[in-house]
This record gives sequence, structure tokens and C-alpha cells, in this order.
Amino acid sequence: MFDVVTLGEILIDFTPVEVNKQILLEKNPGGAPANVAVGVSRLGLKAAFIGKVGDDGFGYFLKDTLEKNNVDTKGLVIDKYYNTTLAFVELDEKGDRNFTFVRKNGADTKLKPSEINREIIANTKIFHFGSLSMTDEPSLSATIKAIKSTRGLISFDPNLRPPLWKDLKLARERILRIMKYVNILKVSEEELYFLTNINNIEKATDLLRQEFKTRIILVTLGENGCFYSIENERGYVKSPRVKAVDTTGAGDSFLAGFLYYFISNENLKMEEALKFANTVAAITVTKRGAIPALPDLKEVIEFKNKVPS
Repeated sequence: MFDVVTLGEILIDFTPVEVNKQILLEKNPGGAPANVAVGVSRLGLKAAFIGKVGDDGFGYFLKDTLEKNNVDTKGLVIDKYYNTTLAFVELDEKGDRNFTFVRKNGADTKLKPSEINREIIANTKIFHFGSLSMTDEPSLSATIKAIKSTRGLISFDPNLRPPLWKDLKLARERILRIMKYVNILKVSEEELYFLTNINNIEKATDLLRQEFKTRIILVTLGENGCFYSIENERGYVKSPRVKAVDTTGAGDSFLAGFLYYFISNENLKMEEALKFANTVAAITVTKRGAIPALPDLKEVIEFKNKVPS
């Protein structure tokens, strides 16, 4: 039995770094679902990843990264015909990022329904996925098959990347179509407004809860923390103040922190869970890269003791 199984893209993030007054590109493992899998594993949960990489140096580097972080890779497929997807990250002075993807015929979009390891999905407490596996076929059909195969709770982060969609109307349509399956939804403020056409967090989350009966909705607000809506309870939780170096993977680390707390505590106290999740994200943004920056449990506890939330 796994605690968390994630499905979707795993890729290389080329992150800028200054060395001797020159800007070089640092090779970092990334991809939102992979970040979540490694994030929960580093915190102490049992995780697995399902996806596809190319039969190339980047693909084997990513497989090795997952295994070194104790993430099960039986569901990771190596494809000899398509290359591993790449992303080039640009950072501004606040550490906020912008992505340029090399993904045409990328291996992550070529995951087939027949390649889905249903045994892994059927034996997890939480199945997590994002929308990037829904941009193209056959990965769209593979994602839907995985969703329908799970017996556990379903977690979803749209992680909207407009350049990777042929049509944003199609993106919204596909995302909303699978919302009926989702138990835990994590969105950014911008994604929430995109899905609902409502420019108000509380009204927008109320609409999603009413329409799709979503159990938990989490809205990340960057340095301002997050908003949550669960049953008859909702509110804002502040984040610790840190100097951001690279915000790549911030939302993924936040979700990994929340899923860890959700699984590890029988009596869920949302504000405590989200203080923990915000702390995980705060630590992550103080370092470069996504997966390399994800903290372990000891680091989170030490940070919470030093930095007031």
C-alpha cells in the first residue's frame, strides 16, 4: 500500500545560476507530479510515480533521482522513440519564474492507457495528478483510466501552463470535466479565477464546492500563504516570511506538505495542516530548483522552531 501515487510529467528544469559573472543553466529534476511524489517521500511517506521519459541521459537521470528519493518507479516507462521533456526557467529579482518548454512529442505526453500500472493506483491512499497529462493524447486517455482505477482519494492540481495548450477554452473544459472525481483540489489564485470566471476567492470556491462537491479546496497565494474551504469551514493561513531565491515547485511542495499532514494526522486541523504546508513551501523557495530544494521532516521541524509563522 502506498500513501501517495502521482501521475504526469517528469522533466528537466534548466535553471539559471550566476557563476563568475556568467549566467549558466543548471540541470534540475522537476515536473509537478514528480515534485509532489518526492516531496511526500522526503517527509516520510511511501510514494510512487507513474509517467514516461525518453531513453536518453535525461530520462535515466530522472529515474535515478526518483529512486534516490525512495519513490517507487515501477510505473515509470522508458520510451525509445520520444525524448524526455525539457523546460527552461527564467527567474526575476523576486525569484518568480517563467517557463519555456521543449515538449513537442515529449515522452510525458506519450504515456498510453495500456502502460498504466493499475495495481499501483489501486493500492494507494491518495492518487494525485495535474492537467499537463491532459493536454495531448494518449496521455489524456491514460490519465482518465488512472482516475477511474483508483480506490483512494483523488488529489488534483491543474498547474495550468497556457503555452502547452492548443486552446485555453479546451483546457478549461477538460479540467472541469474531471472535477467530479476530485476530493482534494489545490489551485493558484489565477487558476481559480480561470476555472470559475469569478474574481473573488470565497465566491469562486463556494461555486466549485456547490457544483462538484469537492471535499477540500486549497488556494495558494504566494508569499501571502493560502485560503482553504472545507465543509462549513474556510479561512486564510499566513506563510512564514522568507527571501525567495526560486519559486519553482513552491505549489508542489505546499501540496506535498499538506498531503503528508493529512495522511499522518487522524484528527485533521486545517489551520495546523496549512501552517505546516506553508512552511514546507517557504523552505523550498529559499533554494534553486524544484526537487533539489524539497525539505525533509527534520528540516521542516527545525525551521518551524526558528522562524515564526
